[in-house]
Amino acid sequence: MEWVETTGRTVDEAKEAALDKLGIDALDAEFEVIEEPKTGLFGRVRGEARVRARVAPKAPRPKQERRSRRPGAKRPGDEGASKPAKAVVSPDDDAPAPDADVAATPAPRRARSTSRSGSSASRESSDMNEEPVPVGQQADIITEFLEGLLASLGAEGKVVRTEVDEETIELSVEGDDLGPLIGPKGQTLTAVHELSRTVLQRQATGRHVGRVRIDIGGYRHRRAEALARFVRQQADEVVASGVSRALEPMNAVDRKVVHDAITDIDGVSTTSEGVDPQRRVVIVADAANE
Repeated sequence: MEWVETTGRTVDEAKEAALDKLGIDALDAEFEVIEEPKTGLFGRVRGEARVRARVAPKAPRPKQERRSRRPGAKRPGDEGASKPAKAVVSPDDDAPAPDADVAATPAPRRARSTSRSGSSASRESSDMNEEPVPVGQQADIITEFLEGLLASLGAEGKVVRTEVDEETIELSVEGDDLGPLIGPKGQTLTAVHELSRTVLQRQATGRHVGRVRIDIGGYRHRRAEALARFVRQQADEVVASGVSRALEPMNAVDRKVVHDAITDIDGVSTTSEGVDPQRRVVIVADAANE
């Protein structure tokens, strides 16, 4: 996965901009701080923070580390691990979440490296020594898991595989009466995604290359379309009134949908403000229309 480079008044602000650009949350990202703001006379901040970010390589812990675990022993990097953010509010409480990774009430995730120093650099070195697991092989394993899940629940459905790009494959479960696999606000879909990740890590030890997304009954796509319609309506009102409008806090994937939906609309632009889980998108009226 290629790196993206962003800037901000602070390091945290630059990181948030990178998350918006990648469309992922902080626990799925890897950061490298290139430059920090400098403090000038009387404590004034000069310059901008500059960071690089990418989707963190997905790999299980090195086998040597797993064997050395003892009661009470600490893993390298435990001190820096952080807990995932709680539920994210969407513009429409009845609308489903756009991705299993970011449903309204996400399942807990494993904390990932957020810098390239100390223990994170050690883990990255270990990852480089792991055999890569191609995204196609990952999709095969998850497909088998999804088909077994359907069979065990007695649900009628099939798994359709779509190659989005060289690094991304989408597995869509299609069929009738798939509501129980989606759940309220996509919570069950999120659980299915987390279970598939666990199965993958157990069956394919190595450095996971690329990304596999899961959708059930077209839920993720419907949510993205509903959110885009909502955003375009809000943009039209901003253009008419000349007054900028802040949306409710969203996760990174939702924010990316908003940014993309506004791109081709004249008279408005978007910016993000705040820190997760309260980070939100602001639809800004261009100066010419104010």
